[in-house]
Amino acid sequence: MGSTAVVVGGGIGGLAAAIGLRRIGWEVTVVERASVLDDAGAGISLAANGLRALDELGVGDLVRGAARGQYNGGTRTPEGGWLARLDGAVLERAVGTPIMGIPRSTLHQLLRDFLPAGTLLTGVEAGPVQQTGPGTVRVDCGDTVLDADLVVAADGIGSRARSLLFPAYPGPDYSGSTVLRAITDQAVALRTDFELTWGQGAEFGHIAFQDGRVEWHAVLNLPAGTRFDDPLAELRRRFDGWHDPIPALLRATRPGAVLHHDVNELRTPLPSYAVGRIALLGDAAHAMTPHLGQGACQALEDAVTLAAALAIEPTVEAALARYDAERRPRSQAVARAARQAGRMGQQLSAPLAVALRNTAMRLTPSRAAMRMILRHHDWAPPRLG
Repeated sequence: MGSTAVVVGGGIGGLAAAIGLRRIGWEVTVVERASVLDDAGAGISLAANGLRALDELGVGDLVRGAARGQYNGGTRTPEGGWLARLDGAVLERAVGTPIMGIPRSTLHQLLRDFLPAGTLLTGVEAGPVQQTGPGTVRVDCGDTVLDADLVVAADGIGSRARSLLFPAYPGPDYSGSTVLRAITDQAVALRTDFELTWGQGAEFGHIAFQDGRVEWHAVLNLPAGTRFDDPLAELRRRFDGWHDPIPALLRATRPGAVLHHDVNELRTPLPSYAVGRIALLGDAAHAMTPHLGQGACQALEDAVTLAAALAIEPTVEAALARYDAERRPRSQAVARAARQAGRMGQQLSAPLAVALRNTAMRLTPSRAAMRMILRHHDWAPPRLG
C-alpha cells in the first residue's frame, strides 16, 4: 500500500485526518485555501465520541486541558422554566466524560501545533483532483502539482471534490434556520455551564469556557440570505424579555464579534464516501444541522476510522471501501437525527405544537433522555496502535 496523502482542507476534520494518517506512518500534506488562519467560528462542544477520537489521535489530553466540562444546565423556556436538565456528572459516569466546551480557535490551534512544521500549506487553492494512474492521485494547486497515493477531501459543505466525484448530486440544502453567534469579550458570571432556551421558531444557547468567557448562539427561522444592518441590536430586540443570563450575554458582546451564517446541510445522502483513491470526510461527506452538536464529532470519528482502515487493509481501495461501510451508515443516521431534533425543537413555531413539545419534555424520564444522548455519544474508536 502507498503511504503519501494530500488532505484538502485545514479545518477540524482535515487536521484530524492528517494527524491520524501520520500516526500510522503516512507522509501527509494539508492544503488550505485561506492564507490567514483566523479560525472563524465561536465555540464548540465535544461529546464523548469526539473526545475518544481525539484520544486515539493522541491529542485528547491537550484538548481537555484547554476545555471546560459542561456539568450543569439543560433546556428552558423563554420565561426561565426548565423543560429538561442534564447532569454532566451522570453523563461522565456513563461514558467517562462530560461534554466539553472549547473555543473553536483553540481547538484548531491545538490540532495544527500537533503536526510537524511544513505539513500545512496555507493560501493554496486546490484544483481538480484526478486519478492519474492505478495507484496515483493528483491535486492541481496552481503552480504546484501534488501526487499522492490518497486524497482526503475535507473541504467543507461546498466541497469541490464532491462535485467532481458526484456531478449529479444536488448539493447543500437550506435547513430553514439561520444562526448568529459570538464569544463574549469578558467573563460573565453564570449559574450553569450550558443552556438551551426554546421559544417559537427561535433558540438561544450558551456554553461557558475555561477562562469564564461564554459562547452564545441564536438560531432563528428565517428565509435564506436574511441579514441585519445591526445584528446585535436585532437580537436584543428579538430576545427582549427572555430570562437571564441572555440579556447579560448580549450586553457583554461587541457588535463586530457577531457571526451570521445560514444553516445548510446535505439532506440527500451520498451514495458513497469514497471513489477510487479519494475519500470524502466531515462536512464534505455529511454536513448536518447543529441541533445535536455532532458535526465536529462525526468528522473526528471519520478521521480515526479512515486511518485505522488504512492501517489494516492491504490496499487503499480496500481501506476506503471499509471506511465507507463503517462511516456512512452511522454519520447519515446522526444527520437524520439532528434534522429531526431541529424540527421538534428550535424550528417548532406553532403555539400548540410548542406547548405539546414542552409538556412531553417535562414528562420524559431522565433515564429515557440519557439513553437518547448515549445513542450518539457512546462510540468506541478503532485502535491506531
